[in-house]
Amino acid sequence: MKTIKAIRGMNDISPAEVSYWQLFEDTARSVLAAYGYQEMRPPIVERTELFQRSVGESTDIVEKEMYTFEDRSGDSLTLRPECTASCVRAAVEHGWLRGGGVRIWHIGPMFRYERPQKGRYRQFHQLDVEALGFPGPDVDAELILISARLWKRLGLKNIRLEINSLGARDAQAAYRQTLVDYFGAHREALDEDSLRRLGSNPLRILDSKNPELQALITDAPAPVDHLDAQSADHFEGLKRALREAGVAFEVNKRLVRGLDYYTGTVFEWLTDELGAQNAVCGGGRYDGLIEEIGGPATPATGFALGIERLVELLKVQQVVPMEASPHAYLVAVGDRAGQLALALAERIRDQSPGLRLLVDAGKGSFKAKLKRADRSSARFALIIGDSEAEAGTVGVKDLRSNHPQTTIAQTEIGGFFHQQVLN
Repeated sequence: MKTIKAIRGMNDISPAEVSYWQLFEDTARSVLAAYGYQEMRPPIVERTELFQRSVGESTDIVEKEMYTFEDRSGDSLTLRPECTASCVRAAVEHGWLRGGGVRIWHIGPMFRYERPQKGRYRQFHQLDVEALGFPGPDVDAELILISARLWKRLGLKNIRLEINSLGARDAQAAYRQTLVDYFGAHREALDEDSLRRLGSNPLRILDSKNPELQALITDAPAPVDHLDAQSADHFEGLKRALREAGVAFEVNKRLVRGLDYYTGTVFEWLTDELGAQNAVCGGGRYDGLIEEIGGPATPATGFALGIERLVELLKVQQVVPMEASPHAYLVAVGDRAGQLALALAERIRDQSPGLRLLVDAGKGSFKAKLKRADRSSARFALIIGDSEAEAGTVGVKDLRSNHPQTTIAQTEIGGFFHQQVLN
């Protein structure tokens, strides 16, 4: 029969790889808890209309990349391509915004149909952090400080911060017309994507990676130079807060985000160590989104972080996850010992919470079983034969040294491991 393989761009994560993911996830949970953010878990499938309204019908995501299908009731459903819209929909639906703001986060898979390449896949995973109901620049700064602390706790270096402001919706409308006039006067120089964006979202032209357009983009009017007074004050407040906290940043006047819902602050954390996919984390303010999907007018801000890309950066910078191999490997030789092996392992686990103990399974000689113990990368082999089973003892062999094998009472093995590996 033909071998079934995974869908292109939707990858298995091996046990060895998972240790990096666990390092990131455990660190993220700890950091976010320290700032008072709470986890939520939205569904993977949403109504297509949610993303059409929030992300923007003229974006590449909605036009080209969404996994959309009709269910048996004829409803149009979509595998979520991003999570901010889902978090906002949940907050509105369940009334989380009543009585003040809410700080939430989520980790999970997203889906976009695009050409798979390193750091960009059809199923990818993100950490999304959202602060809903807070109007000031202090919460924008808080989100940036959370991400900065995450890099510090993970031991990552050489990640730089760029910030910008796109202004409030009304000011954006006037600025967009300024861009349309500017780029419209150079239509002959625009590529196909930019011509399409000229009529839908001209800000996206500023994000073009076409090298032939860079000189034109450099000379284009910048959004930060066309801010309304309130957005300008907000942006100055953000910069002051970051300086006070000792976070270095650069104002990138050409920085825009790829989704239509952004207003005011936008930011990205970038690295030069991952090739073309250099954005590690990005976010900003989206003050009109909650109202756009049917909720009350509510300020909001957040960021998203691609986990695959961050795991790659951990590897490049040689950040080593905590050892996940077993501490000990239990080998049973003989009929009576084999019958007792699992029960003994349970007693040892009761005595030594946190101990990683692997029990040998399958047939084989004593020599073959010891070879399996060595291949497991465990430090100790616990050996029980029929005589040890009768005497209530266990043999302990250090597989990583030349120390002679010792014998310990089964009732004392917990104390041995507390002293050797768990202290």
